[in-house]
Amino acid sequence: MAEMTAAALVEFQDLAVSYGPVQALVSVSGAFLPGPTGLLGPNGAGKTTLLKTLLGFLTPDAGRISAFGLDPISQPLEVRRRIGYMPEVDCHLPGMTASAFVAFAGELSGMPRDEAISRAHEVLYYVGLGEARYRTVDTYSTGMKQRVKLAQALVHDPDLLLLDEPTNGLDPEGRTEMLDLIRDISARRQMSLILCSHLLRDVEAVCENVIVFNLGKVAAQGAIAELTGPRRSVFEVRVKGDPAGFLTDLKDHGCEWTEGEDGYRVFLTDGQGPELLFRTARECGVQVRHLRPGTQSLEDVFLSALGHQVQA
Repeated sequence: MAEMTAAALVEFQDLAVSYGPVQALVSVSGAFLPGPTGLLGPNGAGKTTLLKTLLGFLTPDAGRISAFGLDPISQPLEVRRRIGYMPEVDCHLPGMTASAFVAFAGELSGMPRDEAISRAHEVLYYVGLGEARYRTVDTYSTGMKQRVKLAQALVHDPDLLLLDEPTNGLDPEGRTEMLDLIRDISARRQMSLILCSHLLRDVEAVCENVIVFNLGKVAAQGAIAELTGPRRSVFEVRVKGDPAGFLTDLKDHGCEWTEGEDGYRVFLTDGQGPELLFRTARECGVQVRHLRPGTQSLEDVFLSALGHQVQA
């Protein structure tokens, strides 16, 4: 943990936050490293609560949180000047054009007015709204409103970008374009970001690290490559015949499995190999018709962290 937190942009330790009698965060600890990090979890898991606490909008009941070595509770403005926040809900002001709205966001972040106006035009072109920047945001489609939210988060060139469900409400094409933008921000512009989402594919497409929240607690965290690495042998299997006995016997051998559209993903325990699958199939009178090595997916890690056991 010492190596990880030494370079961390954000650290939180034994953090607890509640809304009246409802405890949203329960003694959570973790860190956000430079680069793209995913914040995963089902709705109500505590993800947005953590972001609002980081921004100084919520006061913890216990524990501590810091960003860039600063305390968001006692130094909220200093922290917010270094963070760009794209909220999940619409945040535009009625009747304002996109250029005026984004420039206003820049001024709120401490930029001089002329610089904020110039920068607003730059980022609106960058997110694909250059031709529509003088239209009022009220007239925008859902996809355009998402882009203007991204632009106002980028206008002051923050050290850390917080993206709360950035693909919400987007059609497949709009979702792909938004993820391409986020990847470009991370890879080409070298901006660190936290992608808060309940969509595993979005996080897997963009992020290097992940923190999984469940019921107000950290359920798993680390590099995606390590969490999904070959810690267990995984095989994609299709069999001919009644699979019930085959799957039951695999359970007796300590294996787990999930059912897919066209077969099963079987997780072997340490030291076991594909010969176990062939031997078990033979003993149960079924034929292995397809066998391909696989790896744990982020979905496997996510479901395991949330306490959803694979079938056994």
